[in-house]
Order: sequence, then structure tokens, then C-alpha cells
Amino acid sequence: MRLLVVRHGQSEADILKVCEGRADFSLTKLGHEQAESTAEYLSKNYEVDRIYASTLKRAMQTAEHISKKTNLQVILEDKLQEFDNGLRAGLEYKLAYEKYPNIPTAMHESHYQQESKLEFRMRAEYVLSKILSENDPTSTIVIVSHGGMIMRLYQAFLKLPVGSNVKLITGDAGIHDWSIEDGQKFINYSNFCPFISN
Repeated sequence: MRLLVVRHGQSEADILKVCEGRADFSLTKLGHEQAESTAEYLSKNYEVDRIYASTLKRAMQTAEHISKKTNLQVILEDKLQEFDNGLRAGLEYKLAYEKYPNIPTAMHESHYQQESKLEFRMRAEYVLSKILSENDPTSTIVIVSHGGMIMRLYQAFLKLPVGSNVKLITGDAGIHDWSIEDGQKFINYSNFCPFISN
């Protein structure tokens, strides 16, 4: 099985410099161009069987570009949404962290109506398990999500400890190519952004 994990393109929140998370912003013009380049690359280099996407606008709009290039319907999946950042969502960065400063918190606890770090990781474990189990081992699957969730999907895929502090960067509309062959897991490449090569 091949998993092509894609981050959404640039969103309006990136321009406004606000905490995004569950704030539901659309792609910018550049974001659509990035998504189109990624869709073009995927359609030319892979035989995609299914597309899954987060239900937040920026991910759905990115997935729609891939859908048009591959003639596949997008399967919407709530559990692929970004971290639920609670009361910080949509606030300008400085204001968000002044009003709701970071507080040392146990993994299972949370503040400001956010989900806990443990809930976020378990959501990634659940959705990855679901996608793997409902698709044929020979299939190629596109998963369109968000930077924070993609990091948790990496942790789930590689079976890293729940408290792992590994940081994996994903640029706008960046692609991560993973595969599973004979029970072995491979990271074929990470954070390839086709629009930068154009």
C-alpha cells in the first residue's frame, strides 16, 4: 500500500497571522495554485485509488483539485481535522497567547477548551488504522490533512512513543510518500512541494 499524505495549500489564516487550528479558513489564490500543482504531480506520477480529506475548508478545497485531476470522489473524514485549539482558534497570535498562555499540562489534560495531546494522537491512530483496514493492500491512497495532524500520523505510522517530541515539517501542499511492503514501512520521501519546482 502507498499512502500519499498531503498538507493543504496556503490559507487565508496564513496571511492574517492568526491561530488557525479549527478556525475554518479557505485557501488563498496562491493556496489554490499550490494545490493545483500538487494535484497535477500526483495525477501524473501515481495511480490513485482513493482520496480522504479533513472536513475543514482548506483541506477540502485542496482535495478537490486532486479529485478533478484523478476523477475520484473525496471521502470526507472528521478525524483528519487539525488540532482542536479551542479558544485560540481564529485569534491573532499575540492576542491568543496573551489571553490563553501556555500552561504545563499532563498529556491527558487540556485547557481553553482544547483537545489534549493524548486525544490528538489517539485520533491519528484511529483514522490511520481505519484507512489502512478499509483499503486493499495494493492500493494508493491520498490523505489530505494539516501540519499538526500529519505529524501525528507520522508518529502513528512509525509507532513512535505517545510522548514523542519529534517535529516533522510540512510546507503548503507538501507531499509525503509512505509505503507498506511485506509488513515493512518505508518513508520514500517527505515534504515534497511540486509548485516550488515549477
